[in-house]
Amino acid sequence: MVKNSFISVISQKENEENRGSVEFQVFSFTTKIRRLTSHLELHKKDYSSQRGLRKILGKRQRLLAYLSKKNRGRYKELIGELEIREIKTR
Repeated sequence: MVKNSFISVISQKENEENRGSVEFQVFSFTTKIRRLTSHLELHKKDYSSQRGLRKILGKRQRLLAYLSKKNRGRYKELIGELEIREIKTR
């Protein structure tokens, strides 16, 4: 059920935005990460998938660092929308 909602959101995003944009790439990596995480809960010894998950996490981390440097407002908006990180309150 969760997978279907992500697919529908992806198709909406594809129609609205450019697929090459940083936001769309981070969004697609996030959906892949969530899918792989649920797969690894069932298959704990699937080391190939673990490696793939780490590679995708690194790619997403680099894209988020780039976006954070270039446009802090878009970065914070994307983090809030995808609920990736907790927002620090001081």
